Amino acid sequence: MAIPLRNTIYDKVKEVGSLTDVELYRSLTSDGLIIPEDKYNKLLLDLEILGLISVSWITKDERRIEAIVIKEEIDSVEEQNKEMMEKDYEASFPGFKK
Repeated sequence: MAIPLRNTIYDKVKEVGSLTDVELYRSLTSDGLIIPEDKYNKLLLDLEILGLISVSWITKDERRIEAIVIKEEIDSVEEQNKEMMEKDYEASFPGFKK
């Protein structure tokens, strides 16, 4: 089963983090993937709509493509609440010493 082009493009962008659309197209071409320009632009748009990449114009003819990496934030209040709930739960067992 062939890997969808969208996945291939995303993997390439994610691998390097950031590159231009020209560099990405050259990389795909060197891998033997010849994609018509309209389909290439549609794939980039799809990935941007899905929130996987960010596309911004550098010059009139060149775009910067960056992978969007989602970092999971740790909420300090949520962590404290979790610790308190665990302590309260343990304290609910009389005679139990840790």
